Amino acid sequence: MAHRVFIDGEEGTTGLQIRDRLEGRSELSLIHLADSDRKNAEARRAALIDADVAILCLPDAAAKEAVTLVEGEKTRLIDASTAHRITEGWVYGFPEMTPTQRSIIVDADRVTNPGCYPTGAIALLAPLISSGLLPADYPITINAVSGYSGGGKPLIARMEEVNTENAISSEYFAYGLGLEHKHVPEIQHHSGLAHRPIFVPGVGKFRQGMIVQIPLQLWSLPNKPDVGVVYDCLRDCYADEHFVSVADSTEANDYLALLDPEALNDTNRLRLFVFGNETHGQVVLTAQLDNLGKGAAGQAVQNLNIMLGLPEGAGL
Repeated sequence: MAHRVFIDGEEGTTGLQIRDRLEGRSELSLIHLADSDRKNAEARRAALIDADVAILCLPDAAAKEAVTLVEGEKTRLIDASTAHRITEGWVYGFPEMTPTQRSIIVDADRVTNPGCYPTGAIALLAPLISSGLLPADYPITINAVSGYSGGGKPLIARMEEVNTENAISSEYFAYGLGLEHKHVPEIQHHSGLAHRPIFVPGVGKFRQGMIVQIPLQLWSLPNKPDVGVVYDCLRDCYADEHFVSVADSTEANDYLALLDPEALNDTNRLRLFVFGNETHGQVVLTAQLDNLGKGAAGQAVQNLNIMLGLPEGAGL
């Protein structure tokens, strides 16, 4: 019997991407609502309760409302919003984050899908902090650029509709300069940082794709590790992973001049780099991913597969 899945908010950017990855899979049966019922609380509640797993692709307030609609019911949830990413009782849906994370996701009734920027940042920081190479109280700065699809329909419209009053013509812009970006608490909590990192995101005039970068002064770290030690830590952490890989020095050298944020688009892959200079004792930790793939829809489908005991790469 097919597992019943409801995407609450399937008409949004992430919802559409998830639906595309699930349609046509014989082991799944998708529940759809008519356009007129998508904001009808009773219709949504009926669909949520009917599902084995519901994936919430909603603004935070609506996601919280959806959780109340299934209280006491059997429905398991994957929340793609930011509403529950550091909420007690919710499992963080980054399977590769720790050796035991998959086993926790398998049995979870409430899984919170990671954010796109946090996926890259946590993948780089968590192994270094847990191993002791990077002190938890180290002052971290994270620089990143994303495709404009990460801003949802309003930003997509401003980027793609060139003749409107609110259209954006610039090829790149920085944002979040009030240092209150909603992803910062998530990054701090799940990476193990003792203090808030400085997070400096930007948006380029390309639809999807992402690069996250964290510079480190190796000479300032307690044991003054060299570039190879940092690389070995990340390589060993993700050695057996299918979707997360760490580029070796040969591959990294190929990208010293240019690293394309769009290179992994339409995949669920996350590629990590350690760009280092031994002479100066410096590295730039770098993550490359699709903000709509491993950073959103792909990750949600991966979590769904794990929760249902299906092949982890199905649909990906």
